[in-house]
Amino acid sequence: MTETALRRRRADRRRAAPPPGGGLLRGLLRTARPKQWIKNVLVIAAPAAAGELFSVHALTRLALVFVLFTACAAAVYLVNDARDAEADRAHPAKCRRPVAAGQVPVRVAYAAGIILGVLAPVVATRLCPPEVAGLLTAYLGMQLAYCVSLKHVLVVDLVVVTTGFVMRAVIGGLALGIPLSRWFLITTGFGALFMVAAKRYSEAVQMAGKRGATRALLTEYSTGYLRFVWQLAAGVAVLGYCLWALEEGGVPHTSVLPWRQLSVVAFVLAVLRYAVFADRGTAGEPEEVVLGDRALAVIGLVWAAMYALAVVDW
Repeated sequence: MTETALRRRRADRRRAAPPPGGGLLRGLLRTARPKQWIKNVLVIAAPAAAGELFSVHALTRLALVFVLFTACAAAVYLVNDARDAEADRAHPAKCRRPVAAGQVPVRVAYAAGIILGVLAPVVATRLCPPEVAGLLTAYLGMQLAYCVSLKHVLVVDLVVVTTGFVMRAVIGGLALGIPLSRWFLITTGFGALFMVAAKRYSEAVQMAGKRGATRALLTEYSTGYLRFVWQLAAGVAVLGYCLWALEEGGVPHTSVLPWRQLSVVAFVLAVLRYAVFADRGTAGEPEEVVLGDRALAVIGLVWAAMYALAVVDW
C-alpha cells in the first residue's frame, strides 16, 4: 500500500472517530484557546512601565481591556477553526480540535466568533476611550485577513503576528491615556518579532526532511533566513531596551541603585536564554518556553523586580 493511501486511511479513521466528550460549551472554550490568554497580560505593559498600575481606576480599566482583547482573540480562533475545519481533519494533531472533531458545529463556531467580534468593540465604545474600540476593530480586521489570506504571504505573516503582540502592549496605554515611548514600541515590536521568528524557525527545523508541513508557508522559508530574522530582531530589541532604560540621560536618580539601568542586564540575559531554545529549534509557543524553563522564569522575575523598584524609585 502506498504512503498516500496510508495517509488517506488514517484521515478516514480520524473522521470516523467519535468527538471528544465535554459538551458544546467546553468545546467552545477549548476553541477559544485559554492557554493563549496569557499573551493578553501585555495590556498592562505600558501602564506598569509608567507607574500607573496601582489605582482602582487603572486596574478596573485594564481588567476590562484584558477581557475585551481576549474576546477578540477568541473570536478570531473560532472563525479560523471553522474555516479550516476540513483541512484540520486531515492533520495528525489539529484533527483533535473541537470544530474539526465535530464537538462544535462549524455554524456554531462561526456564530460565536461573530458575536464576540461584534460585542467587544461595541462594549469598548461605551466604556473605554474611542482609540481602544478603534484598535480592537483594527486587530479583528487584521487577524481575519490573516486567517483568510495573509498567513500565506511571505514575511507579511511574520509582520501580522508581531503586530498583534504590539497591539496588546499599546492598548493598555491608550486605555489610560499614557504617552508611549518610541523606545518602548521598538523594544516591544522587535522583541515580539524575535519570538515569532524563533517559533517559525523551530517549526521549520522540526519539519525538515518530513513530508506534510503543518504550515504550507514554512516550505518557502529557509531555516537560514528565519535564523537571520530572529537574530536581527533580538539585537534590535536589546538595543531598543538599552536606549529606553537610558532615556533619562544624565538625570541623577534618587533611588538606592539605578534599577532601570541595571535591568538591562536581566533583559539581555533573558534574551540570551530564550535564544538557546531558538537555536535548538525548540522555541514553540512563547508562554510555554518562558513558563517551562525555570532559569528563564527566574530571570524574568528578577527583571520585573528591578523595573518595579525603578518605577517606585526605591
